Amino acid sequence: MSSVEDILAAENELTHLLGAQQAVVLSTRIRLARNLEGMPFPGWAKVPQRKEISDRCVEALDALPKFRRGHVLRMGELGDRDRAVLVERHLVSKELAAGKSGAAVISRDQTCSVMVNEEDHLRIQVVKAGWHLRGTWHIAEQLDDALGGSLKMAFSDRLGYLTACPTNVGTGLRASAMVHLPGLCLAGHMDKVSRALNQDGLAVRGWLGEGTEAAGNIFQISNQQTLGLSEEAILKHLGGWIKNVVEQEWNARRKLAQEEGEKFVDRLARSLGVLRSARLLTSSEAMNMLSHLRLACDMGCLPEERRHLVDRLMIEGQPAHVQARAGQELDSDGRDRRRAAVVREALKDFPELVSPTA
Repeated sequence: MSSVEDILAAENELTHLLGAQQAVVLSTRIRLARNLEGMPFPGWAKVPQRKEISDRCVEALDALPKFRRGHVLRMGELGDRDRAVLVERHLVSKELAAGKSGAAVISRDQTCSVMVNEEDHLRIQVVKAGWHLRGTWHIAEQLDDALGGSLKMAFSDRLGYLTACPTNVGTGLRASAMVHLPGLCLAGHMDKVSRALNQDGLAVRGWLGEGTEAAGNIFQISNQQTLGLSEEAILKHLGGWIKNVVEQEWNARRKLAQEEGEKFVDRLARSLGVLRSARLLTSSEAMNMLSHLRLACDMGCLPEERRHLVDRLMIEGQPAHVQARAGQELDSDGRDRRRAAVVREALKDFPELVSPTA
């Protein structure tokens, strides 16, 4: 029987440097919303119907090669902490974790996860480290085709795929990138960039998606419209904007480094100093200071090969992860103490910062 402990123990490309990394784009995600023909949406389905939907979907997913030796986790069988770990690792949504009738089927390498009985019967998700929009889409498309061979999906010749929320009708495709934008934030340009993205049909959300803060200067940028657009049009639109945002971020970083000079390095060095010495660290404090370390790695102030450890600490420093790694119940101060100890140990041999080279 799979468990969240199995997921925490397994290596994956987002936490163990098994995939290509990039300075600005942390990860690429493709999500497809699908529903079974002839069955009510989860929000309208009765308990026996939700069980039937779950059993059919899990059986079909379990038969796919991509999920061989993977994980099947039913939300009703997990405690609050374990569900929170899955949310922090971006394997399930807050909405799925909050319910009892949903399930998640997760591939062994954790790049693919399918949520069952969330807002829709199926939410197919593929996440890859770095910026790999086409490759990520190709994997999701293959999973979608494979599932369509065993499950008949609700589809309209006029509207496309039918979904619980009208904003997903059509392709059912949400493509997104998780981006690290400390340069734009420090320069005070992020609000302007967000407005421009929103006006052109893209959503800008926080670290854990809709309704969350942009912890550690990390944002999720995704398309909002699906109806009337082809998959190609959605991918091209997002790809063009991500390229633009990456260019703006690098321009902001270089300008800050040039104009601030030694103050720029000092700002980043102070974060390293606090992280190596602090005895108590809140999640927010850790994310913001680790963001500075990631920026230092990107700019050549710290060795680039240290970046993967910073990324891992960002994930492992989330509250539920700290609790799970401790193996015992911790109050807020206990989590802050444990988080600080883990970060101190991880950064004890980090070198001192030098002037930027990027």
